Amino acid sequence: MQSTNPTAAILVIGDEILSGRTREGNAHHLAKVLSATGFDLREIRVVADDHAQIVGAVQAFDKALGGAYDLLFTSGGIGPTHDDITADAVAAAHGTTLEINETARAALQARCDRMGTELTPNRLRMARAPVGSTLIDNAVSAAPGFSIGNTHVMAGVPEVFRGMVDWLIPRLPGGRTVQSLTIEVRRGESDVAEDLQAIAVEFPDLSLGSYPFNDDQGWGTNLVVRGLDADRVAMAMDAVKQRLKL
Repeated sequence: MQSTNPTAAILVIGDEILSGRTREGNAHHLAKVLSATGFDLREIRVVADDHAQIVGAVQAFDKALGGAYDLLFTSGGIGPTHDDITADAVAAAHGTTLEINETARAALQARCDRMGTELTPNRLRMARAPVGSTLIDNAVSAAPGFSIGNTHVMAGVPEVFRGMVDWLIPRLPGGRTVQSLTIEVRRGESDVAEDLQAIAVEFPDLSLGSYPFNDDQGWGTNLVVRGLDADRVAMAMDAVKQRLKL
């Protein structure tokens, strides 16, 4: 699919993801949001809580650092414990250091006051942000994320991550939203592959996909046409129906 939309990558950080202890859903959620708001997600990577791996991935992805994509979104590793090293690694990747952000400190202190708890040194770790960064609001638990360069660092807890996404994405300049049409055929994927390829050649500006499934009626395939021009998408879907005699 031809597009001039901003490109994006998602970096999921956490040993618990790689071990299978935690089911990852943040990338799936953000992928849907990006598609609906005019960003072209090109890559998703999962790395361990390892300083060098995180630094390397940030530098490989963030175009401000010579990386491949216009935007990088990260999930995980900005909590209060010793293995929450994302902020340290992102700061290092961008050639800067961490500091206690006073706005973040005030937000955490206010939350602690409301809950009748103490702002301990571990909780204060969540107020650290790279020098030169801006904060990403956290309406759920106060501890903010942050943006530096083209990297946007968010929490791993799903509810908090989604709140940060809701706050952040409208503040970023997106592009044209993807238009999509789907049709279900009760035929195997191999039975429609040749026809779908012919239509893909006819519409090189669009993305055509086939996704097999099996249910109580047997095998079938969902055929999906995606693109930025609704009229072109509709034309291609009409061509699919005509070619498959649907």
